[in-house]
Amino acid sequence: MTFALGVVLFALGVAVSVALHEAGHLWAARRLGMKVRRFSLGRGPMLFSVRRGETDYGLGLIPVGGFCEIAGTTALDELTPDEYDRALYRQKTWKRLVVMSGGIGMNFLLAGVLVFVLAVGWGLPELHPKVVVESVGCVPSSQRPGPGYGLAACDGPGPAGAAGILPGDAILAVDGEGVTRFGDLVEKIWDSAGVVELTIERHGRRLVLPVATEQVQRWVVDPRTGDERSTAVGAIGVSARPPAGPVRYDVVTAVPAALAFTGDLAALTARTVVDMPTKAASLWRSVTGGERDADTPISVVGAGSLGGRAVERGAWESFVLLLVSLNLFVGLFNLLPLLPLDGGHMTVAIYEGLRNRVRARLGRPGGAPVDFVKLLPVTYAFVVVGGAFMLLTLAADIVAPVRPA
Repeated sequence: MTFALGVVLFALGVAVSVALHEAGHLWAARRLGMKVRRFSLGRGPMLFSVRRGETDYGLGLIPVGGFCEIAGTTALDELTPDEYDRALYRQKTWKRLVVMSGGIGMNFLLAGVLVFVLAVGWGLPELHPKVVVESVGCVPSSQRPGPGYGLAACDGPGPAGAAGILPGDAILAVDGEGVTRFGDLVEKIWDSAGVVELTIERHGRRLVLPVATEQVQRWVVDPRTGDERSTAVGAIGVSARPPAGPVRYDVVTAVPAALAFTGDLAALTARTVVDMPTKAASLWRSVTGGERDADTPISVVGAGSLGGRAVERGAWESFVLLLVSLNLFVGLFNLLPLLPLDGGHMTVAIYEGLRNRVRARLGRPGGAPVDFVKLLPVTYAFVVVGGAFMLLTLAADIVAPVRPA
């Protein structure tokens, strides 16, 4: 029951995010004197609509997305005589950019407000966790089975100490592969034999230190079957500090903290957007029986499931952070310079503005609006590829869903 409540609340959060995105376009267009024909939440046939002024407001049958129809969004639109001078494509470049970025701005604004709530209510988590060394020492050669799993006695500095690792060092990578949790470090060292290169951070400087691993006997648990077995693994003799918990702020200090956190999370999300095409193969493997990578994209269905599980566990801070990530992703994805995204329309507006400025310096009149018919093949290709990727992500969320940490 609590899980279902979480899913419903997340769906409501998505609806509010979509509504505010479209409202950003609506408010900007009306403020700058353009005509908004229709404003709708959802797609397909209208369940109901009401006219206020010159705009029809409605609710679509299909609860996916929404739209804000502005007269003359492209030169292909048919215009009535009263719409001609108010058409979007006929406006100055800066006005067109303000209108098309209005929705993106609302997503960023909502994300910032939610981060502020998170900072005051639960605290902000560490976005760039590091494995900080607490101590270095010798490596016990064996481990006893049974309760307690006692380790054999040992002495000496151990491999990490001998290599120059010090308490307080942050271990960033093993053989060039980044680590953010002590468990990741242990797994990489366990699978290593011989010498590994540790990238560490010490007093703001980065160092690469070679460390000779020791092969030792340990009891390990198979994560798939739960069976215990004795095996030889690599070890270097380090322990790590417990990860830092969220930091809470008051309403004054939360403002700069929320701005900084939102900026850092936006940068991480931007990398996610750029890396999306490279995740297709991993998603396909998870659909065809392979293991799902935690860093693969998720669909709205997968995000809703995570939201439901967060509420089920009482982890409201995770629920809020999920909505923050959703809004940042939607905002940044819409910045891509591809039609029919907002970024595609912004790119066209910038191109026409620069072109007309050059023509004006040459003493020529402004050029005709971009022929969107010529851009349709690229637009259709993006829609087809994007739709296929969305379906693949949805299938992965059904077959091999991402589990909450």
